[in-house]
Amino acid sequence: MSKRVPRLMPIAALLAVGALLVSGCSEQQEAPKRTPVPSENAASRTLGPALTVPELKAVAFKEGEVPQARSTPLSVPEPEGSGRTFPPASDPNCQTIIEVGNGVEAPSRIRQGFNWKESAFPGSSHLASYQGEAAEQQFAKLEQALASCRAYTREGYSGKISATVEVETAPQVGDEAVSFRELIPTASDSASDSATNEAQYVIVRVGNTIVMFTTMEVGTRASFPDEVIRQQVKRLQAAQRT
Repeated sequence: MSKRVPRLMPIAALLAVGALLVSGCSEQQEAPKRTPVPSENAASRTLGPALTVPELKAVAFKEGEVPQARSTPLSVPEPEGSGRTFPPASDPNCQTIIEVGNGVEAPSRIRQGFNWKESAFPGSSHLASYQGEAAEQQFAKLEQALASCRAYTREGYSGKISATVEVETAPQVGDEAVSFRELIPTASDSASDSATNEAQYVIVRVGNTIVMFTTMEVGTRASFPDEVIRQQVKRLQAAQRT
């Protein structure tokens, strides 16, 4: 019997396409660089208990706090194993990125949507909190997988998709961060109508919490607002100092 995986927000979670990027990469892609920040900006509680779901909700954005968004709905992902499931991505390294980004092993996690005023496509953040050193271990798995993941195919709500992955320079936030883009060509009968679905992913570890920010566009550059990322990181740092 083939292995089935829990229903996840696909690595390109917004489209029900989960794709994991690497386009035009050389055969030996460099491992993504860690981006440590000055010690005064780092969270003080790397070890200790995970933040609870209510604590994660408390540091999420309230309606009206993100000027770029019309609304910022909160939700708690369904328990693993419930709901519809799909086979794993064709590349195990790419599947690891999907699972770490979605926080499938975290005891506490939430998702926040961002319905942008200037885009037809929403963004999201996934906050996942871990016990003790588990967040550091998960992030190490993520970095290792991202160094090898080039492209993959995967089944999703919209059918089978194929994606390539491009690693990019991560912002200087949190304790460590990575950033990459996922590119999925659209199917069209006309070459002139073809476009590429592009999703940007920024994944940051803040103490014992990992947060994934993602947004997408079609035919243009996707970019999650840097100031929103930084504000969320600051809130997580403050919550872990208390």
